[in-house]
Amino acid sequence: MSRFPKSLIAVSLMGGMGLTAPSALAQDAANGETIFKRCAGCHTVGPNAQSRVGPHLNGIVERPAAAIEDFRYSRGMKKAADDGLVWTRDDLAEYLAAPRKKIKGTRMAFAGLRKESEIADIIAYLDRFGPDGAEKTLTAEEIAAANEPNPGMAGKEPAANDVKGDSKPATESSSAVAPAPKVEEADGAGESVDAAAETDDDRQVALAAAPPSGGPMNLGRPALPAEIAAWDIDVRPDGKGLPIGSGTVAEGEAIFDEKCASCHGAFGEGAGRWPMLAGGQGTLRDERPVKTIGSYWPYLSTVYDYVHRAMPFGSSRSLGEDETYALVAYILYLNDLVDDDFELSNENFTGIEMPNADGFKPDDRQSEPQNTSDAAAEVCMTDCKESPAEITMRARVLDVTPDTADDDGDENLGAGAID
Repeated sequence: MSRFPKSLIAVSLMGGMGLTAPSALAQDAANGETIFKRCAGCHTVGPNAQSRVGPHLNGIVERPAAAIEDFRYSRGMKKAADDGLVWTRDDLAEYLAAPRKKIKGTRMAFAGLRKESEIADIIAYLDRFGPDGAEKTLTAEEIAAANEPNPGMAGKEPAANDVKGDSKPATESSSAVAPAPKVEEADGAGESVDAAAETDDDRQVALAAAPPSGGPMNLGRPALPAEIAAWDIDVRPDGKGLPIGSGTVAEGEAIFDEKCASCHGAFGEGAGRWPMLAGGQGTLRDERPVKTIGSYWPYLSTVYDYVHRAMPFGSSRSLGEDETYALVAYILYLNDLVDDDFELSNENFTGIEMPNADGFKPDDRQSEPQNTSDAAAEVCMTDCKESPAEITMRARVLDVTPDTADDDGDENLGAGAID
């Protein structure tokens, strides 16, 4: 499985394929609301929407570019506004597919949505909200059309995470969602909390009905076993906590292309200001080291735990165990640590040693004199160093300060903005 022929094929296909206007696609506004979670870190929409890193998106459809008075837009967006850009559905579709191609100089950090159906869905969702944040009054026919599922979307809802319990392998696909069980209240009163209640409000009411703990001020209650298990998903370097499962490099490639490449690049090279996942080996002693999973991370368990817990961005914990194994296998492949026919599983997981496994040292601060149990030594507070303190490195050189300042001195203004 070569990484390079695929890129050539992708380029040739892109050259002969235009973007279909969203109006030509079936639109699923409900799915658009789910997709919008990827944007919610920078943008808000609805009655109480406020501008954040990016401007609020109330009334964005047919809104002139750079129209929010109290938001500081990039120069590129201001120029587009001066040129008369209005965010029609077609213009939004082009921008959401390739922000920096549509608007030169935009600070939008998101690399773009890869699927035309997702673009159509998110525009349909945003079009529900008027300039004041109130949902538009639609006819029954319009509501039905806006919520008509896109072809092929059936069965694509993120799978709920399985709760750790018996270490038995799943017998169905990771997309299947098992019904949530009823769990007993911690005081053994005999009543139960229905974890499969139809709405979040129902579940909250059911949990609130549990009796108080009897502790100080009768605040809170003991956590239910199922609640504890739902959060008990950490994985340790020795393999403790790994769920039973497996995934191949080929399976991981398909998942990565769909859910990860828009931010991390097709081959882990990073897109825009999103982090690189591959490469950088041998650069840690350079003035500007390239810290990737292959060059810097010491434990594979950290990769699995982070991907399973926090990714994809905006849809964290939507991946099943097998999907996570497959993604981690593909990331290993991108870093030339495994072959293209490799399959990662809980059985061979601990046999993978990361290149920088010996690059860290244990935290020994507890052994320092001031931190020992019989700390008698007084901590030095003045004149502790024989020579004056010196600045040896600047944060900008260490690559921890993004260089996004414009010539006019504005720093980090409008970073990540959609318009």
